[in-house]
Amino acid sequence: MRLGLYLGYASPGTNPTELIELAVEAERLGYDSAWAAESWGTDVVTVLSWLGARTTTLKLGAGIMQIPARSAAMTAMTAATLDLMSGGRFLLGLGTSGPQVAEGWHGTAWGPPLQRTREYVELVRRMLRREVVDFHGEIYDVPLTGDGTTGLGIPLKMMLRPLRAEIPIYLAAIGPKNVALATEIADGWLPIFVSPERLRTVFPSLDAAPEGFDIAAGVNVVLTKDREGGREYVKHHLALYVGGMGARGKNFYNALVCRYGYEEEAARIQDLYLDGKKLEAVAAVPDALVDEVALVGSREQIADRLEAWKACGVTTLIVQSHDLKTLQVMAELVL
Repeated sequence: MRLGLYLGYASPGTNPTELIELAVEAERLGYDSAWAAESWGTDVVTVLSWLGARTTTLKLGAGIMQIPARSAAMTAMTAATLDLMSGGRFLLGLGTSGPQVAEGWHGTAWGPPLQRTREYVELVRRMLRREVVDFHGEIYDVPLTGDGTTGLGIPLKMMLRPLRAEIPIYLAAIGPKNVALATEIADGWLPIFVSPERLRTVFPSLDAAPEGFDIAAGVNVVLTKDREGGREYVKHHLALYVGGMGARGKNFYNALVCRYGYEEEAARIQDLYLDGKKLEAVAAVPDALVDEVALVGSREQIADRLEAWKACGVTTLIVQSHDLKTLQVMAELVL
């Protein structure tokens, strides 16, 4: 099992440069990768560019670059440039985000997510291979034709010669169909809120994943002697995602927790959160769910729980903690 560090995206009032030194230390500890994220604030590319200039061996993971935010060509150009300038260390994580962000922030249509992702990945791969791109799918039309165009667009190939034509592509996916797509067309999967005991049951397509397929799972790690206090910290995170990310009937994190068998709890968390009762929503998150999807407790408790993560087939564990002591202990336990 490899270790990654989750940098996330900057919250209000913070600056991503504050995390660069932590990532440099993670590299010294033997971490394999660091992953930056974006929502509707800081972007992935700038953070990874800065990080790449400060490190030498750490892989630079986009976790994720939002598909609605960039054309496939812009993503291919960016991936090739970051990979070239970092000496072949870039990992391209992609995802459709959700309709609230795609349509509410980027002003682009969100669906259909499966076909959109399939065509987007195919376009990016062709561009990185420096193929002359003449692609006409259900979603993407390159060169663009039809009403409103000049008719002057011609098939092109990338001017830059990428250092690697096969930059690893990861997909962030939560639903079973999306995960099956990841095992079919991607090199890795970026899951969130993994339940090691339920992983293979909820996502049976993982059993057919090709050799070398990287399950790069993010996990909240709270190293503490106060396990109840540690659980409380994770509950705030879970309540936000299960209760507040998305809308009623269109919250992918809520649906995931339901697949884990917490249907009633998920409904209650969402109702409370969307009604503005956020602290009550936090209190409604079951201890059992926290213990399933996070690593909370003493060094010994975390070490014991790590065995389940190893056994379920996670190949990269992306540590969600910005505490140096926690990163050090995880390195000692895993590497």
